[in-house]
Amino acid sequence: MSIYGAIRSPRAIYFGAGQRHALPAIVAGLGSRVLLCSDERFNQDPMLGAIRDGLEGAGLRTELYDGTIAELPLACIAEAAAKARDFGPDVIVGIGGGSCLDLAKLVALTLTHGDELSEFYGEFKVPGPVLPVVAVPTTAGTGSEVTPVAVLADPVRISKVGISSPYLIPEVAVCDPELTSTCPPGLTAVAGADALTHAIEAFTAIKHPTDPGRALQQVFIGKNTQSDAQARIAIAALAGNLAAAVADGGNASAREQVMYGALCAGQAFGVAGTAAAHAIQYPVGALTKTAHGLGVAVLMPYVMDFNRSACGPEFAEIARLFGITQGEEAELADAAIEAVAELFATLGIPRTLAELGVPVERLDWVAEQSLLSARLVNNNPRPLDLAAMQQIVQAAHAGDRDRLRRH
Repeated sequence: MSIYGAIRSPRAIYFGAGQRHALPAIVAGLGSRVLLCSDERFNQDPMLGAIRDGLEGAGLRTELYDGTIAELPLACIAEAAAKARDFGPDVIVGIGGGSCLDLAKLVALTLTHGDELSEFYGEFKVPGPVLPVVAVPTTAGTGSEVTPVAVLADPVRISKVGISSPYLIPEVAVCDPELTSTCPPGLTAVAGADALTHAIEAFTAIKHPTDPGRALQQVFIGKNTQSDAQARIAIAALAGNLAAAVADGGNASAREQVMYGALCAGQAFGVAGTAAAHAIQYPVGALTKTAHGLGVAVLMPYVMDFNRSACGPEFAEIARLFGITQGEEAELADAAIEAVAELFATLGIPRTLAELGVPVERLDWVAEQSLLSARLVNNNPRPLDLAAMQQIVQAAHAGDRDRLRRH
């Protein structure tokens, strides 16, 4: 592959234990009136409360919205935006998991460009810069602290919808792995599995011709040199440390590596995009009300088996990043899929869509709805049509990956 790529990133990323203590100086450089977007955990965690104290101690005015709801229904966004309007912030700090960070982006968008978010659904619909956002993740999964994406739940739509624009990339990301120390094992597992699927799907996304201007016309440009570099770092960090972080939440080194892996995975897919596992998860999540990270992790081994014929070299490299070095390339490619499946099983991720609660009679509906995510479908390295989607969801429901290897 010739060298081709794009980098879209916050103006600054500060990573490392204790970096949260730099927030007063960082935020003061952007404004003096600070809206904090978080959830109900904010007032229960002394580390988060200390962040607000530090901001106010630096002379900044703060207002807290702590009503973030997972998957971000429109009513939650409207409530937060109304509170923001009354306060009049000039900078927004998102503190929490992916939904808190996405909420900060969407409130910044609403205050700058209007309440009708449906006008911005899709790619490159945001007309210009938004209020500056500082993203402070407390989980290691979505990578929202560095991505151009915010996902929400519109009651008119069956599945979640996304707004994708470089203008939504936070101004600054502050990634302090100490903030994940209270993250429970189940959430650590699901968030980390989400990050690994981001990295794998970015690394194996379709390769497009290196057309000048592609990155000016598409937010997600497929597999490229820059995203590959970030994806490799992410896969290695997560493969080597996620299980340890889940087994022992006090393992500071593992926590650090998992957060770094999630960050790099976000930078990878924020340019390359994701593919079939994410496309299928949207209707699965809508049907079962299960967590996004859980759904994509269940689907990932099946999608990898389906894509095996189109991604042999990439899968072999994934195996090596997992520490598997013995075997021919074809054997390594197979080993990569098994390694991902085994890691997820170790984390307690269900093996099938049936275990997530998908009824067998809704499988064709899931396949049909998956195809509506055209951006994700078109980014898959192997072409997807209805028959292909049906193969994947049927195999994932039955727990029969062999049927995908026969096609």
